[in-house]
Formats: sequence, C-alpha cells, structure tokens
Amino acid sequence: MDISFKKATLSDIPLIRSLAESIWWQHYPSMISNEQIAYMLDLMYSERSIDKQMQHGQNYTLIYADDKPVGYYAVTEKSLAHFFLNKFYIDTSQHRRGIGAAAFDHMKETDCNGYKEICLQVNRRNIKAVNFYFKHGFVIDYVDDFDIGNGYTMDDFFMKLTAAHP
Repeated sequence: MDISFKKATLSDIPLIRSLAESIWWQHYPSMISNEQIAYMLDLMYSERSIDKQMQHGQNYTLIYADDKPVGYYAVTEKSLAHFFLNKFYIDTSQHRRGIGAAAFDHMKETDCNGYKEICLQVNRRNIKAVNFYFKHGFVIDYVDDFDIGNGYTMDDFFMKLTAAHP
C-alpha cells in the first residue's frame, strides 16, 4: 500500500467536508447522539467554517492510501514549537493498516518539525483514539467538560506529547 500526503488548500475544502461527514458517521454514533454529530459537523465542517479555520492557521493535510483520500489532519502552531493537533481522522475501514502511524510520523516531521510539545483533545469515550495517542507517547494532561452550544457538551481528555530532545 502506498501512503501519501497532500497539504490541503482552499480548493480541497469540499473533499475535507466529505471525508468528515463519512468518517464521523462511521465512528461517533457509539459515543455521542446523532443529533450532536450533525450539530458538530455543521459547526466545524461547513465550508465556511473550514475556510475560516484555514485562514486562522489550521494547516490541513489530506491522507491518501493508494491514491484514494482516506483521511486528514489539521495542526496549528500556537507558539514557537508548541502545536495543537486540531483534527486527526482516518476512514474506519482503513484502521489498523499503518496509515495512522504513517500520518502521525509525517505530521511530526513536516508540520511539527522541531516541536517541544504537541497537544490535543479527544473524547474520553473514544478508546481507540486514546489508545492510539498513548501508543505514540501522549499522556493525559487534564480532563474537562465544556459547553459547545445548543445544549451539547464535550467531555474530553486533554493530552500532550513532549519532545524527548531538549
């Protein structure tokens, strides 16, 4: 299998939105309600919202397996060498094929090169993702529940990866 990556541009917004719709409906129904999934997709993945995210420093990368788009991630540099992994999603039918590990390594080497710290947040019930992050050296920094509007909350682990190098 050939795994490749493409830095997303504004012209890729419809593809990002399509991937998000597909992946979220595959992955999240066991964790959050269908109504919350629809709300969050509209909130974070409308074309307008993705455009705004890109304009404010979220660097999206598309993930391909054998030239087929299978996922994406987005990273923001919050301060010098301190990054936030905003999004990291791969089609569930492609899990356990090494794509996530390859994408994570690519992200560290390209988008977060020379990082001191990479932080993220993940739903506490998203056990597969939490374990993936543990496997890649992340630790839980803290836990928080917060309102995202429309009567919905997110209950997340905030995790961080600290560079081994000085």
